[in-house]
Amino acid sequence: MNRSGEDASNPEKGTDAPVPDGRGGRFAAESDGRVVERAQAGDAGAFDELVVRHRNRVFAMIRNMIHSEADAWDLSQDAFLKAWKALPHFEAKARFSTWLYRIVHNVVYDWMRRRRPEAAEEWNEELLREETIDPASRTTPSAALRPDAAMSNDELRNRIEAALDTLSPEHREAVLLKDVQGLAYKEIAEVMDCSIGTVMSRLHYARKKLQTMLQDEFDAR
Repeated sequence: MNRSGEDASNPEKGTDAPVPDGRGGRFAAESDGRVVERAQAGDAGAFDELVVRHRNRVFAMIRNMIHSEADAWDLSQDAFLKAWKALPHFEAKARFSTWLYRIVHNVVYDWMRRRRPEAAEEWNEELLREETIDPASRTTPSAALRPDAAMSNDELRNRIEAALDTLSPEHREAVLLKDVQGLAYKEIAEVMDCSIGTVMSRLHYARKKLQTMLQDEFDAR
């Protein structure tokens, strides 16, 4: 992953690179699946296209999980290296992006275990509390709680990041995958290797905690 010239502030950039469609120079977007097929067939440049499409989203996800830009760059590099090595075994049973986020998940949690082994008991305590929440409860906060909704406001962004940091990694990851990266419940369950019900419970708990911590901001709207 080459850092030079990248626009890390725009995680959407590069997700659908245009390619010639064979009709007089007009362009059409090539799906990730087609690019993966080319990469698996030995096209050396195809994987580079996938990196360009997804590098900003991957970096943003890792950066929001660990709050260290330097480490996030290193872990992003590690995630793409692992993806390259595992690419021959990728099967199109899921979207490439979902498969990639699963690799990112493993890279981040391995890093966390090495850095914060003493935090395991604290995370488990929160996970136990989440199991008492009905995932179908109508009290689940609405999508208005998306933590990226007001990221253009530096002060509010800092408050949201601080609030997210009080969550366990599992709860924080669920919120980021759903409300920032836009994954479906099923995809989040695949990434986090848990049930859809657990994903919903984690989101419910995390959103309620964020709502409590940021209540004055929502009251002012």
